[in-house]
Amino acid sequence: MTMELRHLRAFLAIAEEGAITRAAARLHISQPALSRTLRALEEHLGVRLVDRSTHHLRLTDPGQAFRVRAAAAVAAVDAALDPGHTEVWPLRVGHTWSALGRHTSTVLRRWQETHPRTPLELLRIDDKTAGLAHGRVHAALLRGPLTTPGVSSALLAYEPRVAAVAADSDLTARADLVLADLTGHTIVLNTLSGTTTPQLWAEAARPDSTWEVANTDDWLAAIAAGRGVGVSSVATAEMHPYPGVAYRPLADAPALPLHLVWSEPPTHAAITELASFLSEFFRQSSPARRTPE
Repeated sequence: MTMELRHLRAFLAIAEEGAITRAAARLHISQPALSRTLRALEEHLGVRLVDRSTHHLRLTDPGQAFRVRAAAAVAAVDAALDPGHTEVWPLRVGHTWSALGRHTSTVLRRWQETHPRTPLELLRIDDKTAGLAHGRVHAALLRGPLTTPGVSSALLAYEPRVAAVAADSDLTARADLVLADLTGHTIVLNTLSGTTTPQLWAEAARPDSTWEVANTDDWLAAIAAGRGVGVSSVATAEMHPYPGVAYRPLADAPALPLHLVWSEPPTHAAITELASFLSEFFRQSSPARRTPE
């Protein structure tokens, strides 16, 4: 059977809705028709994309990898048919927080100077892949170990970690901190797009309590209110000064890798050029941040 764009849209709707019934309603087709479309796609690919053995549908490992490719393909078609992109095709790069830290504005200016016909657009999107898995961006800036399947990446830098504490906390009396200094405090965790988990601490020294939020803004507000302390990248301190929050270096926390990540095949002709551009920029401007500390 010849595969069509509708097969990809059907699969993406199932992945996003987590249920055949809701996906069918969203697509305005019957549930049996959607099931047949999914089955035809799986037969064409020769793999099971969706695990139907539980009450709630979930993507298999091949399904997770295919989701990135499918979203990228659909986004590329939509962009190609967009009348507004006939002359200028912006390169959209997602990030979950802090973009490129203190280098963000410099990178945007230099890219504009050298690539005037390819505007670089940064979009903050609060999910684990900064919009890449949903086809909302052509590439993404992601921190921490890469867990997204079916992508290519360029390692740009390693960023030191910092502790974020309330400005009136006794911890601010120290010039720098170690992870053990935070153990007795509630740890504020951004569970949707953050990189910190209790596993950052050794098992015997993990914090007793956590406070969960879903974005950087709520993370900062919780810390300023004294509900707990947080751990993030130095880029957060550079990009997010916040009333009531003080940042201190974390001497014993491993640095965070910063990657540019994109789906394969690339969905924008300038992605590999951007990867080279950013790699060279960080090599020249931050040689100390190219290796883990």
